Amino acid sequence: MNIYRANIIYTPSPDAFRILPGGYVCVREDGIIAGVYEQLPEQYRTAEVTDYGDRLLIPAFNDMHLHAPQYRNLGLAMDLELLPWLNTYTFPEESKFKDTAYAERIYHRFVHELWMQGTMRSCVFATVHPEATRMLADFFVQAGLGAKVGIVGMNRNCPDTLRNTAEEVVRDTRALKQYLDVHGNNGLVGTIVTPRFIPSCTEDMSAALGRLAEELQLPVQSHLSENRSEIDWVQSLEPDTACYGEAYYKYGLFGQRPTLMAHCCYTDGEELRLMKRQGVYVVHCPTSNSNIASGMAPVRMFLQHGIPVVLGSDISGGHYVSMLRIIQYAVQTSKLIYAQTQGKMPFLSLSEAFYLATKAGGGFFGKVGSFEEGYEFDALLVDDSYLNYDNYTLEQRIQRYIYIGDDRDIRVRFCRGKELTEPPMD
Repeated sequence: MNIYRANIIYTPSPDAFRILPGGYVCVREDGIIAGVYEQLPEQYRTAEVTDYGDRLLIPAFNDMHLHAPQYRNLGLAMDLELLPWLNTYTFPEESKFKDTAYAERIYHRFVHELWMQGTMRSCVFATVHPEATRMLADFFVQAGLGAKVGIVGMNRNCPDTLRNTAEEVVRDTRALKQYLDVHGNNGLVGTIVTPRFIPSCTEDMSAALGRLAEELQLPVQSHLSENRSEIDWVQSLEPDTACYGEAYYKYGLFGQRPTLMAHCCYTDGEELRLMKRQGVYVVHCPTSNSNIASGMAPVRMFLQHGIPVVLGSDISGGHYVSMLRIIQYAVQTSKLIYAQTQGKMPFLSLSEAFYLATKAGGGFFGKVGSFEEGYEFDALLVDDSYLNYDNYTLEQRIQRYIYIGDDRDIRVRFCRGKELTEPPMD
């Protein structure tokens, strides 16, 4: 048993932070939390305790939508809307990942960045290239981070350099799963079915990926209702469907297996009802939605309808890998919607946004993202002493850390109970 003492802060529910000053978390050797206590129980009184003093111990972050091959473009090329942006900047960059030496250099830095920012679990789009994608998965394993990694399917409306067939993406996804079943660090790194979006996948490819997800019992990730032009395009490609979401549903890619749909800026009506019925996750990507002029996802509306919401950085549409920044932008976007609706759509509290980045996102991986009995111990030890907290409560300290802290404040990182050392960057 490993026992840690610190100022423990987490969100078992979105309503408020639970705070245990000088509390204890007991973690079994398999990385599962045995209990969280204000006072150490008698049965553990003689056990060795790692005492972190006045530092903060919080759940690690989960980034539920990001594009690993776009890491080099981070902070660049924000002068276009979604569809021109893809063709002008994104597709040319992703085409470079046929070169495994290039992929190795970028993916090393990408995984290092996630470790640095305290993101212990993520759901990641790779490219159509199987060798580079397997390399990315290996880097996650070597770093000790959790991830679901997807080989992207796309066979229309894309450059020839980024085109695979339905047979190829099925073959390569199957092979990646077989490899990670053996080498994926006891399931910490796995595979996810990844059609890029409806405009890039023919009916044959979408149907094949839906069948594959069901056969192999794999989750699914893609994009939904991000941009008005994109929605119109989908309607022209799938005229027999009532909404964008139904175009995924007809192929078995919309909640038949656990499903992440990024953006959802314009989801309403039939699409909203279908998402609720199917239990589809909304991945809210506030920085990306702003940067490429897509819109603002109505997160409060989703929550009111009982639709699960999680957060994603969506690099490189988004310009931050840090989930601290994504939490901030999620709150700020909700306040803009609050203002636009004259207060009819309440904005997110900080504890709600923190919950989305920790326990809500962690739920896609199992019992992850909270300090509760039976949960995997994914955690960050934060030293906020330089913020001069002498007169601040612990709740004020977590508020200040979220808004003005950064990766330099993280002293220790845990994933599934294992303290992680710094992975290589090159």
